[in-house]
Amino acid sequence: MSRLNAKLFSILVCTTLFAMEPVGAQTAASTEQSHGTLVVVPAYGEVTHANDQAHITLSIEEQDKDKASAASRVNLKMKQGIEIVKQGDPSAVLKTRGYYTYAVYDSGGVGSAPNNNPKQAIGWRVGQYLDVTTTNLGALPKLVAAAQQTMSLNGLQFDLAPATSKKLDQQRIEAAYQNLTERIGFIAKAMGRNASDALLQSVDFEATGAYAPPMAQPAAMARFASKSAAPVEEPSFEPGETTQQLRIVANIKFK
Repeated sequence: MSRLNAKLFSILVCTTLFAMEPVGAQTAASTEQSHGTLVVVPAYGEVTHANDQAHITLSIEEQDKDKASAASRVNLKMKQGIEIVKQGDPSAVLKTRGYYTYAVYDSGGVGSAPNNNPKQAIGWRVGQYLDVTTTNLGALPKLVAAAQQTMSLNGLQFDLAPATSKKLDQQRIEAAYQNLTERIGFIAKAMGRNASDALLQSVDFEATGAYAPPMAQPAAMARFASKSAAPVEEPSFEPGETTQQLRIVANIKFK
């Protein structure tokens, strides 16, 4: 090899080594820069399940000039309604509540006139509510139709039975944690690190209170119960679905 060629070869080798050095140096610098880095990672989990529980509110209301007569009819119809519900669905959970009695005045209002002159009471209004909780959704239309011969349907809501809700709670936690693991892997790759280098410092479930079970809407008060004992056509119900969500936030540190 001539002296000129040897000199050119030496320059080429040096140039190549110089060009390659920043790449290795950049990788080392990147790893060194992320060493001990604390990263906050949010993750989410969501699961959906068909509703399998119903909450029914039935009511009785009677009005009469005689308070005792109105109360007696309410008490009798409530007793009959409870028997109808128990026969239609022996597994249902029943709860009576909200027994009320108040006077009805000649103006149709309750209380005294604006000028504080006492009004004449023309009768009494008496009522009571019955809450029914059941997981027998197949028999629900027939049950409600039978109950409506004596009582008024005041409200109906669907949700998840306790056992189903507990099962979904487990599933949404698992889904959220899986999403967290995936995101940690993505972040580690973007930082030029291995996912195994990420150490979990803390995991905060429900970090922002983002999930809350939907609040039950108050049912409107029924003004008067049906006076007819004629058969009632079965109503149609669609239970729908319930979606539960979970947000977690984790602190990870790269070793």
